[in-house]
Amino acid sequence: MTDTEKQDTAPTPSPLRVTDWNGPDDLDNPHNWPLWLRVYHATTPGLFGFAVTFGTSVYTPALADIMADFNVSRTAALVGITVYTLGLAFGPIMSAPLSEKHGRKIVYLLSSPIFMLFTLGAGFSKSFASLIVCRFFAGLTGSPALAVGAGSNADLFPPHQRAKITAVFLMAPFAGPSLGPVVGGFAAQYKGWRWTQWCMIFITMAVYIASLPMKETYKPIILARRAKRLGLDTKPAGSPGAAAVKRSIITNLFRPMHMLVTEPVVFFLSLYTAFAFGVLFLLFAAFPYIFARPPYSFNISQSGLAFLAIGFGVLLGGFTGVLIDHFIYQAQHRAALARGEAHAAPEHRLYNAMMGSGGILVGLFWVGWSAGKGAHWAIVLVGSVPFAWGNLCLFTSAALYMTDVYGPLNGASAIAANGIFRYTLGAVFPLFTVQMYSTLGIAWATSLLGFVSILMLPIPWVFYKWGPRIRARSRYPVMM
Repeated sequence: MTDTEKQDTAPTPSPLRVTDWNGPDDLDNPHNWPLWLRVYHATTPGLFGFAVTFGTSVYTPALADIMADFNVSRTAALVGITVYTLGLAFGPIMSAPLSEKHGRKIVYLLSSPIFMLFTLGAGFSKSFASLIVCRFFAGLTGSPALAVGAGSNADLFPPHQRAKITAVFLMAPFAGPSLGPVVGGFAAQYKGWRWTQWCMIFITMAVYIASLPMKETYKPIILARRAKRLGLDTKPAGSPGAAAVKRSIITNLFRPMHMLVTEPVVFFLSLYTAFAFGVLFLLFAAFPYIFARPPYSFNISQSGLAFLAIGFGVLLGGFTGVLIDHFIYQAQHRAALARGEAHAAPEHRLYNAMMGSGGILVGLFWVGWSAGKGAHWAIVLVGSVPFAWGNLCLFTSAALYMTDVYGPLNGASAIAANGIFRYTLGAVFPLFTVQMYSTLGIAWATSLLGFVSILMLPIPWVFYKWGPRIRARSRYPVMM
């Protein structure tokens, strides 16, 4: 055979793919990065989430100082928590399109400095109006870390490996509010309310410096940059800019709202998680009310330390999520693969929620009646542990279940709807806490919340039993 014939019969090398990975072993695919690198890229967004949610509650111990400094009522002072939390609810509407167009990393690198500037403005505020405005925009510009962080985890880990890192990541929006009053209590008591804002900046700055070596994890951006290095044109014909803006508006605003009112899975799980999250924020005002009175008579820093019990419950909730995935879900996943199925049924994500629903119920009645009867402060705080544990277990299950049911795109809209509902109730609940507790008393005010939790307790159990039939009626593509 001549050299020319050999060239004619030689296999033609496959062209480099610019719209997808070159294969399962493509080194640019974040799924193939070393484990330590993926853990770093998943942990850093979680730390950003911690820093931002820390700002919700670090403000709480400073309420008395703010009331005195600006001559406002307690309810007015609590608006500083409300507007910040509303910012967290609606910030993802603008951050998600930015991450789709420019990637995850730039969102972290741009939002955090702006968040710190507004926090600085809040700390230097000379009027109550400027404090409220700066707090709102601090929450608005800090929230992208929470929204984009979930996307980063999806970039880094395939679905069947996602539960462990999700359980750890979701500890951030619960651990931040739990530890905020601890730091804020000492800052407010010994340095004044402005130092609660400085603490937010110190923590965010440390996380920001740690984030600088991060790489981009979003697949379309990685592929686009690779194509550009190779001199390949991947831009579609037409005007993609207008289409991208329209798609982002639909995906990040209208679709979440539509799913919230039309999808039973989204509505009922969002309702339950929003209620539990609202009660968590209610405790920011309830604990100082309970423990500042006899027989406890805690000072500001001691009331802040009481939230360590909630932090411990959050830690247990994250640990529970890891164990449930390792010993139960992975076994179901392997069984599904053995049957020739691509994945385990989404209902196997609900074990956490079914257990956690009982913890929320027990915790609320325990705290209410032990505090109402003047039991030792340690007994009251032990009761808050199962509530915090159940709260995180519920939310972890809800997030994983909705992602499994609706897939990456519609699942992101379902999570967005959940976030808007959750943070809206978290913003509103502290405003009526003191009035409710002073009118009903500690025992019956907390019991009222417990009775509502009884009504919601069956939700994860119903989805576990009848989930496939409910999903079959969905208007959105579902995982069957």
